[in-house]
Amino acid sequence: MNTYTKTFELRWADVDANQHVMHSKYYELGAHTRMSFFIQHGCTLDVMNELKIGPILFREECIFRREINAGDIVTVDLLLTKCKRDGSRWSAKHELKKADGTLAAVLYADLAWIDTNLRKLTSPAIAVTIVEQMPKADDFVYTD
Repeated sequence: MNTYTKTFELRWADVDANQHVMHSKYYELGAHTRMSFFIQHGCTLDVMNELKIGPILFREECIFRREINAGDIVTVDLLLTKCKRDGSRWSAKHELKKADGTLAAVLYADLAWIDTNLRKLTSPAIAVTIVEQMPKADDFVYTD
């Protein structure tokens, strides 16, 4: 299994009143990791604007396991768990791990592509390329 991982240092601004990283930051780390993958694999914001497409989110769920604090270094991976063969709809899993390897959270997301002019779901050719390049989970399946 190939992997794609981003590393982040959590900031003071990421901390909530309970003195740990606020829940919304976990979701932001997942989204940033996905967008970084797209950009590094040729699906930049300029390309998306040119093609009049964008990724959309249907569902996102996070299972919190351990606290993350300001100053902690975390890694966030990206694994494709399922998708349509045309890449139009897909699901991803992110594991957020602390520097010592402790699993802090698991984030799941169900996504698709939208035609930004028509405001309808679409299946852009670049989506197939992205799906082919994205690391697959051990239990990855095609849904069609």
